[in-house]
Amino acid sequence: MHDELQELGRAVKQAQYRQHRALDSALSATGTTLAQWDALRAISRSPGASGRELATATFQTEQAFGALVGRLTAQGLVDRRPGHGRRLEHHLTPAGEQVLAAGHQVADEVLAACFAPLPDAERTTLLTLLRRLTEEQGA
Repeated sequence: MHDELQELGRAVKQAQYRQHRALDSALSATGTTLAQWDALRAISRSPGASGRELATATFQTEQAFGALVGRLTAQGLVDRRPGHGRRLEHHLTPAGEQVLAAGHQVADEVLAACFAPLPDAERTTLLTLLRRLTEEQGA
């Protein structure tokens, strides 16, 4: 039983790793990385969110997200504004919106290729199963 569970865990990680490598490689054509595009995507979904909230949404530590958003700010893609107390709120600039949109097009193509071996019904089943796992684990 433990061999099968370990094989399952490894297969999930292997699929994720392959997907991330393909996305990172393809996104470089738009002048961004997977981590940067993911941060832009999180900020777009939650404009005005704090660094802590965005770090959680992107599966990063606050320190790692802070360094990343610092680079995005220097590139003119993100604007940080004062919020309540010491809180900084994050917003995309028009340039950030453009990079995000270009990234969406690339990601759609890459993900379609990654999941192409699965028919629609199997992709739906896989998504349902993964959602069940992450909901039960509070992720």
